Amino acid sequence: MTAGPLALVGGAEWTDGCSFDRDLLAESGADRVVMLPTAAAYEGPSTLVDRARSWFGELGSELVDLPVLGRPDAFDEASVRAVRDARFLYLSSGSPMHLRSVFKDTPLYDALVDAWLDGAVLAGAAAGGAVLFDHMVDTRGGAFTVGLGLLSGFTMIPRYDTWSHDKVHRTVDLAPAAMPVAGIEERTALVYRDGQGWAVEGAGSVHVFLGGRPADLSALPELSSR
Repeated sequence: MTAGPLALVGGAEWTDGCSFDRDLLAESGADRVVMLPTAAAYEGPSTLVDRARSWFGELGSELVDLPVLGRPDAFDEASVRAVRDARFLYLSSGSPMHLRSVFKDTPLYDALVDAWLDGAVLAGAAAGGAVLFDHMVDTRGGAFTVGLGLLSGFTMIPRYDTWSHDKVHRTVDLAPAAMPVAGIEERTALVYRDGQGWAVEGAGSVHVFLGGRPADLSALPELSSR
C-alpha cells in the first residue's frame, strides 16, 4: 500500500489563500470531503462546518460532516465505516488535547490511519495536524506532550505567524537536538507526497528548525507507510 498525500495546515483553514485544497481534492479522486470537527467540539463546531461546506462547495465538492465530538462517537460503527471509506479526510482546528482524548485507541482512529495508508488524502489543520505526532506541541505554552504517534521524527508548530519569538524558541529549545520542528503559518500547508517529498503550498511560509537553528525542508524526515 502507498499512503496518500498528507497536508499539515498551519490554521485558518478553508479561507482565501488555502489554494492547496483544490489540488488535494483532485488528487483524492473523490467528489466529497469527510470533515471531522472533533477538535472544535467546545468551540462552536457548526461555524467551522459551515465554512468548510461553503469552501469545498465552491470547489465543486460535497462536504460530509461527521459529528465525532466525544469519545463515544469514535466507537460508532457508521462513523467508523465513513472514515474508512473516505478518500479525503480533514481534521479541523481546535483543541489538540480534546482531539487526542477522543481519538486515542479507538476504531475510528484506526480507520483513519487505514484509509490514509490505503491512499486517501489526510489533512489536519492546526490541532488536527499537531495531534498526529508522537511529540505534540502543547500550544498553550509551547512545551511538548504526547500525541497520537502517527508521525515521528519531527513535529509542528501550528499558527506559527501568531506566536511570539520567545514562545517559538521555547519550543525549539525544548526539542531533542535531532528532531526538526516545522513552524507552519496560517493558510499554509506542509504537504508530503510519496515519491515527491515535502512541499510548502498556500499563502505563507514554513520555518524549519533543527538543533535550535534555522534549517530547510531537507531536514524533515521521509514518511514511511506502516
